Amino acid sequence: MMTALKSRAAIVITNETAIALIGMYCMAVVMGFGRFLFTATLPDIMIQLSLSTTIAGWLASINYIGYFIGALIAMFVPPRLTWHMLILWTIVSVITTMLLVVPNMSLNLWYVIRLLSGIASGVAMILSSSLVIQSFSVERRSVLSAVHYAGIGVGISASAILTWWLLTIGYHFDVIWLVAGMISLPVLWLLYGIRPIDSIVSKPDNNQTSSLHQTYINFKRSLYEALAGHSKPVALLLTSYMLAGFGYITSATFLPVMAAQRLTTQNSAGLSIWLVVGIFAMLSNPIWGALAKRIGEVKTLMGLTLLQAFGMYLPIGIDGTIGLYGNAMILGLTFVGMVSMTLTIIKNINPIYSNLLIGLATLAYAIGQFIGPLVTVALAGENDNFNAGLLVAAIGLLIGLILVFFFWRQTNRLQQTII
Repeated sequence: MMTALKSRAAIVITNETAIALIGMYCMAVVMGFGRFLFTATLPDIMIQLSLSTTIAGWLASINYIGYFIGALIAMFVPPRLTWHMLILWTIVSVITTMLLVVPNMSLNLWYVIRLLSGIASGVAMILSSSLVIQSFSVERRSVLSAVHYAGIGVGISASAILTWWLLTIGYHFDVIWLVAGMISLPVLWLLYGIRPIDSIVSKPDNNQTSSLHQTYINFKRSLYEALAGHSKPVALLLTSYMLAGFGYITSATFLPVMAAQRLTTQNSAGLSIWLVVGIFAMLSNPIWGALAKRIGEVKTLMGLTLLQAFGMYLPIGIDGTIGLYGNAMILGLTFVGMVSMTLTIIKNINPIYSNLLIGLATLAYAIGQFIGPLVTVALAGENDNFNAGLLVAAIGLLIGLILVFFFWRQTNRLQQTII
């Protein structure tokens, strides 16, 4: 009897479509819930806990500090430990989601939980992408990768629907986070099913672990080799990506709060608008992936950056429903596409060191996300007016657009030199 149960539990999933769907589920858990459920529930959190906009901004930023740390951790994870670390940090993501049900938590404990949740998001996002995408055959990689990354949009949409449903029947953010954690639990069993075959019979060998000093030496050598001959274009792209993180995060953190402030005659305006973000985020990768095949990733990225900058300006230039919903649509359409395009571009600069370069890009993005909410709340003032933050975000994105243009010129120049 026990043997039969063990054999059923020890599933091994090899179907590529199934793996892509599991990857989508994982992204929905660690990104959609672990990071963006906070945005959906923020208006209720601020009311129930009497939080100021400044504290809300710090709670958002501390999560992005965690994301930075998580990206840094992921950069040092050796391939043989990818699956083990993914499982570990997905567990942390689920636990920290459910912990917010604990009543009367101190603000310091909120900060710790949001920090750990951010670390889990950073590690699990990078490692799940690495594990899942390398499982795809070359001919299906483009399509199935889009399915995997669609998990971000799925998670955002699910966070909006879940929050709307539970608020409607009288519950608040604590129960919403608990239910989200319970919905997330099956992903652990499914991730167990896509473990590498060699991990079934072997475990990490601690004797093979390099010393901390040797790891640092190896990292320095890899970094030097990865950037050799590419330091200027990489610097331009990383800076533009940092500004992209800075640019989108004002809406990605405070859009439901802005909707609740401005659309007072519409019930659940904040959640409706956040659902729009999630729906358009799901559509993003297939649309921009098809365009990138025609005109290239760099030109597509430039178009996305310009479009997102315009979206940040919409709530300032057009007051009311049109401006906010236009911002939501453009935010959903652009931010996942910008991530996908940038990571594709940077890994192709030096494919041998793609994981290292993707890690550096994610660090830069996290820095921008950390700074963004703090700048926004500083500019919001006592009246909680987010217009100045949106304007600064749009300006940052336009500067990022200029940097991507110079990156494009620099890489063209280098290619001509090689030819």
